[in-house]
Amino acid sequence: MSQFSVHAGAHQHCQSLEDALRRMRGHSLDQLARWGHRLAAVLPAGGRLLAAGNGGSAAQAQHLTAELVGRYLHERPAYSAIALHAETSSVTAIGNDYGFDQVFARQVAAHGRDGDVLLLLSTSGRSTNLLSAAMTARAAGVEVWALTGASPNPLAEAADESLCIDAATTATVQEAHLVAVHLLCESFDAALAAAGPAAARRTSRPPVPAVVRGTS
Repeated sequence: MSQFSVHAGAHQHCQSLEDALRRMRGHSLDQLARWGHRLAAVLPAGGRLLAAGNGGSAAQAQHLTAELVGRYLHERPAYSAIALHAETSSVTAIGNDYGFDQVFARQVAAHGRDGDVLLLLSTSGRSTNLLSAAMTARAAGVEVWALTGASPNPLAEAADESLCIDAATTATVQEAHLVAVHLLCESFDAALAAAGPAAARRTSRPPVPAVVRGTS
């Protein structure tokens, strides 16, 4: 392969990403800000974010939950966020007993509560296990958000809200999804900061008591 061919492919890849991000910047920033503010109301009150995806989308969903349980940029309380695909024993047991289509839906039924949020990531928007999770969540009163590739697609239609990336390749969709995840974290942190320190603390769950070491 010639050096020209390699560079041409790289330039095309970068151009595709720039185009996707330009479209997202023009149409989706308000939505991501709204999602961040919604999480800033749900999580400090003791609610939970559930997230799931397959393959690369699973890694990005897990990246998001890690930022919420840990931190994004600044110190703040830890919040409840679970990446369902990372529950390996549950995934394999459910897949074995109920089928792969139910690996997320069964966990949503177990962990999801009215008022929680489920975020599903899919480049195609056609993964049946995510569609099953969306239907289970909505029946339980869990709000469903979808990050997908180009619309229309079944997952975007099944969700309460969706952010769809119009791009030609899976790689570009995943790269734009990562930017969306970071923007969601920024919006969440900004909403917490605007609400003040008291609003950032959990209000419906008691604090974990400190460990008291006895002497003998």
